[in-house]
Amino acid sequence: MMHRTISLADQIFDRLESDILTGVYPRGSILTELSLSEDLGVSRTPIREAVRRLEQEHLVESTPKGILVLSITQKDAMIIYDIRIHAEGLAAKACAEHISAAQLSELKDLLDLQEFYIKKGDPEKVKMTDSQFHQMIYQFSGSPVYIDTLMPLHNKTQKFRKAMVSASGRAEISFKEHSAIYEAIASGDPDAAEKAMRYHVEKAKGRLAELKEG
Repeated sequence: MMHRTISLADQIFDRLESDILTGVYPRGSILTELSLSEDLGVSRTPIREAVRRLEQEHLVESTPKGILVLSITQKDAMIIYDIRIHAEGLAAKACAEHISAAQLSELKDLLDLQEFYIKKGDPEKVKMTDSQFHQMIYQFSGSPVYIDTLMPLHNKTQKFRKAMVSASGRAEISFKEHSAIYEAIASGDPDAAEKAMRYHVEKAKGRLAELKEG
């Protein structure tokens, strides 16, 4: 089996993308190749390459003063959720049609783990298992197109998802919605799986609309 070698520039890109999307570098911040090079302990060459990729993702913009952090606005996130409502519904439908018994067991184990972290009161682990649940749906859909299309969109809303998961009672509600999606998939009902997923993402969009952007 061949394994993809992750270059230093790839690692820097992943780190900077995560830091931007989680608010470590807030929208409006000005960065420089020199400051990033010093912070990350690498030369400016991989920083430069990573910044070019971030510009292509519209997460930063080069200006005379430095690298301007654009990140994702709440308005951007609302548009992403509109796309996800339809695309993730189709992914859940495909998942119900193609998932194997072993994959279904793996999905149930993750759901149980999410419930455990909710009861333990660990919001970081709750957010992690929440993301993994959606990723599994994409992976088990039977087509790599779903994961290639939806994971970048899912990742771009992580700052807002963290805020929603941290809100009182939201994690429990999300878990119940995940459980409904799982039950539809487990029963082999593609239409019910699509409906349950669309409902889940629509509700998440509604919660997003209630947030005050900071």
